[in-house]
Amino acid sequence: MRVAVLRLGHRPERDQRVTTHVGLTARALGAEGMYLAADDAGVVTSIRDVAARWGGDFFVEHRVRWRRCIEEWKASGGCAVHLTMYGLPVQDVVGRIRASKDVLVIVGAEKVPGDVYGLADYNVAVTSQPHSEIAALAVFLDQLFEGKELGREFPGAAISIEPSPRGKKTAERDRREA
Repeated sequence: MRVAVLRLGHRPERDQRVTTHVGLTARALGAEGMYLAADDAGVVTSIRDVAARWGGDFFVEHRVRWRRCIEEWKASGGCAVHLTMYGLPVQDVVGRIRASKDVLVIVGAEKVPGDVYGLADYNVAVTSQPHSEIAALAVFLDQLFEGKELGREFPGAAISIEPSPRGKKTAERDRREA
């Protein structure tokens, strides 16, 4: 199953850090890439830099037309999942979503256009309480992948963590070796 994230409503003057964290969370927890429905080369550069240093393949595209992105994803046989606190509980629908060939996870920032609710195959809630879109994405991906994403390897990493009960230990390789 391919999984990608579509970030909607990004305001470059205000949301750079949060949108970057949406992308980094998506990457770390199993998504293959992120589409950004905004023009923000800084976010793209930040996420690509992390992916280059920490390994794995992760794409980031910006200036994406969100409606076209959703429609093309669905036309190719994929499923569109909109994360919203107004949706169906994740635990009630994740099994059906997991059976999909490809999953596009739609994550909003400011007010999401009403059309998104109709275009989505599933409007999914990770609790029905206000909270962070980053937290919703993390919980959703963990549920979708059933925790298997937590042991994922990132080939080609120039930097990796060496688990330690105390302190910070990393291993660094020359990028040419990675």
